[in-house]
Amino acid sequence: MCGINGVFNHNSFEDVEKKMISMNGLTTHRGPDSSNIYKDQKVCLGHNRLAIIDLEQHSNQPFISNDKNIILSYNGEIYNFLELKQELSKNYKFKTKSDTELIVAAYQNWGIQMLEKFNGMFAFALWDKKNQEFYLCRDRLGIKPLYYSEIKQSIIFSSSIRAIHHYLDTSSTIHGDDLVDFLTYGTVHSPNTIFNEIKSLPRASYLLASNEETTIKEYWNFFSSKIEGNSKNNPNKVIQNLILDSVEKRLVSDVPCGVFLSGGIDSSILVAAASKTSLSKVNTFSVVFKNKLFDERKFSRIIAHKFQTNHHEIELASEDILHQIEEPFKYMEHPSVDGINTFFISKSVHKKGFKMAISGAGSDELFSGYPVFKNAYELNNKKWLFSFPPQIRKLVGYFLTKYQTSEKSKKINEILNLKLLELAYFYPVFRKIFNEVEIKNLLKETINFQSSYPFQWGVNELSYKKRGAKLSFLNKVSVLEMEMYLQNVLLRDADQMGMGNSLEIRVPFLDHRLVEYVLSLSDQYKYPKYPKQLLIDSTKGWIPDEIIHRKKMGFVLPWELWIKNELREFCGAAIYSLEETALFNMKNVISLWKSYLKGDPSIHWLQIWNLVVFGKWYSINIKTASK
Repeated sequence: MCGINGVFNHNSFEDVEKKMISMNGLTTHRGPDSSNIYKDQKVCLGHNRLAIIDLEQHSNQPFISNDKNIILSYNGEIYNFLELKQELSKNYKFKTKSDTELIVAAYQNWGIQMLEKFNGMFAFALWDKKNQEFYLCRDRLGIKPLYYSEIKQSIIFSSSIRAIHHYLDTSSTIHGDDLVDFLTYGTVHSPNTIFNEIKSLPRASYLLASNEETTIKEYWNFFSSKIEGNSKNNPNKVIQNLILDSVEKRLVSDVPCGVFLSGGIDSSILVAAASKTSLSKVNTFSVVFKNKLFDERKFSRIIAHKFQTNHHEIELASEDILHQIEEPFKYMEHPSVDGINTFFISKSVHKKGFKMAISGAGSDELFSGYPVFKNAYELNNKKWLFSFPPQIRKLVGYFLTKYQTSEKSKKINEILNLKLLELAYFYPVFRKIFNEVEIKNLLKETINFQSSYPFQWGVNELSYKKRGAKLSFLNKVSVLEMEMYLQNVLLRDADQMGMGNSLEIRVPFLDHRLVEYVLSLSDQYKYPKYPKQLLIDSTKGWIPDEIIHRKKMGFVLPWELWIKNELREFCGAAIYSLEETALFNMKNVISLWKSYLKGDPSIHWLQIWNLVVFGKWYSINIKTASK
C-alpha cells in the first residue's frame, strides 16, 4: 500500500517539484519504504511506497513503461494479477513481479477498459504521454481513497486531503452543507469532503483529463450483475467458494500478514478460511480489555485454539487510551466518529513487524448483520401507519417524545412525520446522529437544509423505474449501507488509521464477485430467521455454535463509559474548543455537554463524541495549519 500525489497541467504553478516533495513528506506514513517523483512538461507525480508485493527497487514508483509512454503512480493491490499477468505475457515482457507493472501492461493491451478486469482495491494516476490523456481511477467499493481539487485548469490529487490542502497553500473553506452532513451522519458523503475545494473521486469511477475537457465516468455499479439463474441453485456452496477464493487471493504477500480477530462471526470465518487456504500458520490479533464488560478474549481464544493460530492479544486499558488519545487525531485528515479503535490495533500489529492485516469489514452490510436491516424490514411492513392523517401521526410523535425521552422516541417521531414511508425516506433516519432541529440549535448561523445525500441517492437509484428498483428490499438496504456507512465511515477510517501506522488492511468480504452474487439473491436467503444466516449457512461447520449465537459486540471501544470518566477532561476541552471555529452556538453546545454528564437520556454518547471529534480535528487541521 502506498501514498500517491500529483498535479496534472502544472504550468500555472511555481515550484511544483518542491511542493511535490512536501506532499510526499506529508504522506510518508503511507509508504515509508521509498519516495520518488516524476516530472515532465505536463504532469508531476509523487509516490511513497509500502512494499508488499515484489520488494525489489525496480518496482518502485512512479513506474515508467518500457516505451517511456505510460507513467503510473499507484496505491493498492490487484488480487488477480497473476491470472492477468499470464494472459498478458503473450504480448508483453514483464521485468518485475509486481502488480504495478501489470496495470501498465493491461492499459497498453485493453485501454481503460482494463478496470473491468481488475479484482482489487486501488487508486491510481496514469499519464498517457502519446495520447495526452491523464486518468485518475478508483476501485469498485471505494476501499482506497483518492482526493482531488480542480484549480487554475489544473488537477491536484492525492491519497491525502492534508497533502492537497498543503499544496493549495490557501485557507480551505468548510461549506455549511458539508458541516451539516457531518453533524447528521458523523461523516461527509462522497464526492464531497469537509473542505469545499477538495472532492473525492467517486468509487467505481475514473476521471479523464485531456486538452479538451475533464470527465468522470462510472465503470461498475451495484445493479449491473450478470449472475445467471442456474448459479443460484446452491447459493451456500457458491458463497463458500467465493469466500475461500477471496481470502486466498488476499493472503498473497511477500511480507508477514495476519487477521484481526474479535471472536465474532465475521472475523472467525475469515480465520477459518485463511486456515483452509494458507500454506503457513495464520497470525491472529485481538484487542482485549481489563474491563470484563467489553472483553472478548474468551471467544477469540476459542477460534485461535480451534485453528491453532499464532495468536496475539493486545490488552488495552482506559489509561492506555487516555495517554495516547491525541495520536490517532494526527492521522484523522477527514473528521469521522469511528476509527480510533482501528488505529490502536493497527499500531500494535505494526509494532510486531507486520505490514498487512485482514479485516471483516463489509460482512454486516452484505449479509444483513446490523439492526438497521431488521428495523427497516419491519417498518416497511407497517405502511398502514401512513393511512392515518399527518396531523394524527404528528400528534402521536409529539406525545411520544414528551413522555418517553430517548434517542429511539426521537427517531420514531421523525419517521411518523415523513412525507412517505418508503425506504429512501426512512433509511437516513436510522443513521442520523443529530436531527435538523438539534443541528439548528447547535449552529450559530441559520441553515437552509438541503436533501441529504443518503435520501437523494436512495431516490435516484432505488425508486420505481430506477436502475436499482428490481433489487429485493434487504438488498436495497445493503447497497444503501455500502454506499453510505461502509464507504464513507468504515473504509475511510480503516485506510487513514491503518495507513497512519503503515499497515495495509485488506477486506475479503468486499470482493466484487461476492458482492454481486449476494445482491442477486432474494430476501428468503438473506434474513429468514436471524442476522447473517446466509453467511453462517454457507460456512456451516467452520465455527462453533458458541461463536454463532453469542451476543454481538463489534470491534468497538467503550466510549460511553470513558467519555464520562477517564476521557471527560479530554472531551470537555475539545467541545469548548469549538468556539474557535466561529460556527457553533457555544451556549447550546455547552448546555448539551453538561446535560449529558448529568445523565439526560435523550442525549446519546455518539452525539457528544461527534462534537469532540470535530473540535479536535479542527484544532489540528485548521487552527494549527493556519499558524
